[in-house]
Amino acid sequence: MTASVNSLTDRASSGPEVSAPATQPVRELKVFLDALSRLGYDSAELIRAAGLSSDDLKDPDGLVPVSATGAVFQRAQAVRSLKNIALRMALETPLGAFPLLDYLVVTSDTVGEGVRQLARYFRIVGAPVAIETRDRENPVRVVMRPDCLDAWIAVEYVASIAVHHLRRETGGRLEVAYVSLQFGPEDPADFEERLSCPVRAGASWSGIALSRSSWKLPLQRRDPILRGLLETQANELVASLPRAQSVAGEIRRVLASRIAGGDIRIQTAARQLAMSVRTLQRRLAAEKLSYQDVLEEIRQQAAERYLADATLSAAEVGFLLGYSEPAAFHRAFKRWRGMTPVEFRRKG
Repeated sequence: MTASVNSLTDRASSGPEVSAPATQPVRELKVFLDALSRLGYDSAELIRAAGLSSDDLKDPDGLVPVSATGAVFQRAQAVRSLKNIALRMALETPLGAFPLLDYLVVTSDTVGEGVRQLARYFRIVGAPVAIETRDRENPVRVVMRPDCLDAWIAVEYVASIAVHHLRRETGGRLEVAYVSLQFGPEDPADFEERLSCPVRAGASWSGIALSRSSWKLPLQRRDPILRGLLETQANELVASLPRAQSVAGEIRRVLASRIAGGDIRIQTAARQLAMSVRTLQRRLAAEKLSYQDVLEEIRQQAAERYLADATLSAAEVGFLLGYSEPAAFHRAFKRWRGMTPVEFRRKG
């Protein structure tokens, strides 16, 4: 096995232990295989390496193991080592490979609205990555979090394809402050050259940072009428998707994008999940949880991520998480970790 394959494996296994769905849509794997084919790989050989057959890829609504993507990457690198393979695949993926999602983004009025659409409807493609926007920050951060150990390379792919297509859709005017990656990339200099922006490797978060001027740039294909039609279709599709196995999981997903300065009231979460507050509380009680339990969990996770970023004071982190006074945040954090936010930051 080549050094590149070992690098991919090490990066996947060194990620945080997070839970995730065990499957992914066939259509997503087919997009990856098409990109690898354009890069000169034998897709039939890669399919076999993933333990699949061509019949497994015929059902447009079918599912395959998430680990199949990792197996495809590893086999590709064993056949011919290619640095930054996720980036190279992204640059070979045409607009429209994910038709509904792609056009929901590019028919938006501005880059910011397009990225919000991406975060709102990303669940449609079934990728093991969650996206949230931090549009009150400067530069604006588009945070991309993997949902499983095999998904770190998927984060590189999503970040790369977002930069690539948004730059094209703004006529080359998009200014990317930097791309931030917790694990990798394999060759940061090559990444920077191909995406024409700085790359921060081994960072505390993954995603892209955009200048505020770029956030407001108009998109060339903006079309409110078409976008409205696409949103109707997307909303129907999202409504038909199976819910997470637990209502707590659904609430975690909702709160992840709202925890920083957003509306985290139970009424808002219940409305987004299309149920009454009483029903939400009853379903949580069946899981021996309360809404406050889940909110505290998400706040703790967010607090630790923000404290890893030295640009925010502990008081500012508390404010972002909805605490009206620094003392209240300090008490909560000490309850979670047995130390104050400042002590946690110093130990990190």
